[in-house]
Amino acid sequence: MPVPTPAQLGPLAALAGTWEGTKGMDVSFHNEDGVVGDTPYREKVTLSPFGPVDNGSQQLFGLDYRMAAWRGDEEDPFHTEIGYWLWDAARGEIYRCIMVPRAAVVIAGGKVSADSTSFTLTSTLGSTTYGVLENPYLAEKSSTTKFEITIATGADSWSYDETTTVNVERLGGELAHTDRNELHRVSE
Repeated sequence: MPVPTPAQLGPLAALAGTWEGTKGMDVSFHNEDGVVGDTPYREKVTLSPFGPVDNGSQQLFGLDYRMAAWRGDEEDPFHTEIGYWLWDAARGEIYRCIMVPRAAVVIAGGKVSADSTSFTLTSTLGSTTYGVLENPYLAEKSSTTKFEITIATGADSWSYDETTTVNVERLGGELAHTDRNELHRVSE
């Protein structure tokens, strides 16, 4: 299958490749300690172009992605994700489909122009388009009610700032779980 051109990938073209970041910061509820705390992390993200994918008259181009994050020098990642970033040029929309191995899925999206170098995607619990699904345990103990990510791209780097709003039973309310990092290209 031919690799999509940058024009076909729209604003996602800047994200294609393999990236690493060493200045990640995760602010979340630490279940073992029962407190909110900071976790510095490093990560690797691979985004591989594909497409087109045709849904009737809708045509999508995208990036298959895999992400892993490690604390310090740990060998095993504390967080992984797989999914897709998709560009719908006709609608001017980006969709990010995220799966994490906690039996949770997020589809976030937003309106974006083809030449954007920054954009924000959102998702809310209960939405049938940009929504959150989670297993029954998470729904009871640590339910995601909203997800928002802002991406900014540069020549050989990109950054993100994301907030996952979580209703944490042990805290008796909502917590803004945040993650941010700047990633640098290590290969095309």
